[in-house]
Amino acid sequence: MNKYIVVNQPENWNISPENTKIISSRDYLTNPEFAKLKNVRIFNLCKDYSYQSKGYYVSLLAEARGHSAIPTIRNLVDLGEPKLVRIVSDEFDDLIQRSFKSLKSKEFTLSIYFGQNVAAKYKELSATFFRHFQIPLLRVRFTFTSKWNIKSIKAISEAEIPEEHKESMYAFAEQYFSKKRYDIPKLSSYEYDLAILVKDGDPAPPSNSKALKKFVEIAEKMGFYTEIVSPKDLSRLSSFDALFIRQSTEVNNEAYAFARKAQQEGIALVDMPDAILKCCNKVFMAEALQNAGIPTPQTMIVHKENVSQVLETIGLPVVLKSPDSTFSFGVKKAKTESEYHELASAMLKESELVIAQEFSYSEYDWRIGILDGNPFYASKYYMAKGHWQIYNWNAEDKYDQDGNADSLPIEKVPAEIIKIAVKSAKLMGSGLYGIDIKETEKGPVVIEINDNPNIDAGVEDEYYGDKVYTDIITALKNRLEKN
Repeated sequence: MNKYIVVNQPENWNISPENTKIISSRDYLTNPEFAKLKNVRIFNLCKDYSYQSKGYYVSLLAEARGHSAIPTIRNLVDLGEPKLVRIVSDEFDDLIQRSFKSLKSKEFTLSIYFGQNVAAKYKELSATFFRHFQIPLLRVRFTFTSKWNIKSIKAISEAEIPEEHKESMYAFAEQYFSKKRYDIPKLSSYEYDLAILVKDGDPAPPSNSKALKKFVEIAEKMGFYTEIVSPKDLSRLSSFDALFIRQSTEVNNEAYAFARKAQQEGIALVDMPDAILKCCNKVFMAEALQNAGIPTPQTMIVHKENVSQVLETIGLPVVLKSPDSTFSFGVKKAKTESEYHELASAMLKESELVIAQEFSYSEYDWRIGILDGNPFYASKYYMAKGHWQIYNWNAEDKYDQDGNADSLPIEKVPAEIIKIAVKSAKLMGSGLYGIDIKETEKGPVVIEINDNPNIDAGVEDEYYGDKVYTDIITALKNRLEKN
């Protein structure tokens, strides 16, 4: 994409980013050649963005010409909306208070140049404001009463930058314009905004990078402006219409906080907070499956009073599960009585209750994907090399950490497998689930109900392809249209 920096006076800008041209606002507005350009990104650095100013018309015409503008007209209008200051002050409050906790003064001015400040300690706060407003040169004034509050937010020109800041500002500009991707606001052609929550360094991410790219691609084709957000972006969630969680879910991590806030604010989602609470607790799952008459391996809820009776009922080997275990973390197998007591004792120090389950060996587990009560993909997960589980996190070779997988049409899956998968998912309510089932001599048994199940390119989509992604985005769209 060709990049143009539009300014009032190009001679004042001492930068030369690669593959980027600096032009005047007059040229961009009056030279018809610029209207013919395609595949163009416009960085509007005019000194004034007020209504009907040159800066205002640069962004307005950029959007009319199909150019990608930073900032957009919506950004400029938002900046002049007084009530937005109050909203932003509330959304960013924790970060603001944390950033200024050591300040002794009653006033502070934060100058943000291309998402950065000359003081590294304000890096996160500066980046947050920039992502929200998309204004390259921004000045935020704060005052302190009982706590820090935003007094004003204003776009500034190059002429308003102190001389002692200009060297840093130009360095920040060079960094910014050399990027290949930008956090940009949604285009007006999109009907909805979708946030996909992803956490860097997630030990067991539910979607690989190719799948995430596919979700973005298909969502945008279906009318969603789509953005990959991180756990630090909770304050921005209110600006989206829909949320899709693609990080590991636990009750005490960011994924639950995102789901809960989305539910409170009427944001469409398939990963309901109640589903996270239920599926992430093996004790709840054991009780729910038993009460619903759904076949499972022989299971006991273990506590300090009955810990010595478990082996009499279940025998050896026995599988022990922490209540909040996911992706085989916190799942252990005891082969001997002493090993059982050692593992059970350690687990009961962390939790009042633990799950003990009969061990059933199989070459693979079924994973049936259920979306709003209907099966929409089917896979076979084979055990990790030389291991009794799908995942072996202790394997020396990372390629041996998980087993192979096959996907196949739902009609090729035994009817009894599909039947108990659908019945199991209903216990958790509508949403997206992955039901793990083993085939045994006694018939199929449910091992686990997973919220936020894996959708990996090359695995779960192996048979149905793009339809897997389309079905999920359609479910989100149906929720929005219903509301």
